[in-house]
Amino acid sequence: MSVGKYNPSVRVGNWNEDLCLEEEMLKDFLDKRENGELLAFKRKNLFLKLLQHVKLTQNDDEKVRFGDVICLHNVFIKENLSISMSESQLQDSDIVNCSVSVSPILQPCFRNAFVVTSYDRVNKTGDLLCYGQSFVLSALLNQLPNIENLKLTSNPVTFMKHSKKFPYQEVSMASTSTYLNNWQVLHHDPQMRLETEGFPIKVNEKIVIKHCYTNRALAAVSDYTTRTAFGREHEVAAHTFLDSHKAEKPENHWVIV
Repeated sequence: MSVGKYNPSVRVGNWNEDLCLEEEMLKDFLDKRENGELLAFKRKNLFLKLLQHVKLTQNDDEKVRFGDVICLHNVFIKENLSISMSESQLQDSDIVNCSVSVSPILQPCFRNAFVVTSYDRVNKTGDLLCYGQSFVLSALLNQLPNIENLKLTSNPVTFMKHSKKFPYQEVSMASTSTYLNNWQVLHHDPQMRLETEGFPIKVNEKIVIKHCYTNRALAAVSDYTTRTAFGREHEVAAHTFLDSHKAEKPENHWVIV
């Protein structure tokens, strides 16, 4: 005895509901694809935007000022401080924090370009940045959609919070504005710090960047690389590497370019 078989093409009962649902899902997919809202498209678009070229500030007197767009180059590893987003963050609709690393990508782009801003939220654009003066390093990513104004920050080491591989102080980018965002520039030679305090900083001068809250120096950790969406890159931490003369080692030496 033959029995009639039904399938979703028969628009009765639940089959009609299933067919309508499939048509709605397909329509939603096509709309998202047309508007570039698919997660794969979002990830690719943000990835490409992070690598877009950025023009750095060039002053005739080569002195660094508040409001300047700069890159931080580590002298020891010869790589630039860069924002490092995970695969999931590249797909997020809103980004309020992320990690940092040093990257071999030296061309100025949204990943490795930062703005020198004031820690007290006073507009000091055009004022000289001097040795020993507090400042905040802000990312340019707020010019991209769905990304907050991220600032370089560091938290004291705890049992649950430290850098990925070593028990060093973690450095990251965060949208919150606190005293943990404050940094200051010191001369790379400890014997010259009293003499240079209050004097303007010039580009391409070897410097040490200290975290104001914990007095730890910004460092590129050469012993370990971490996997990022842009490849394997060296980790960044707030840790003062000292030699036998109590001076910072090259891991703590940076230049502003």
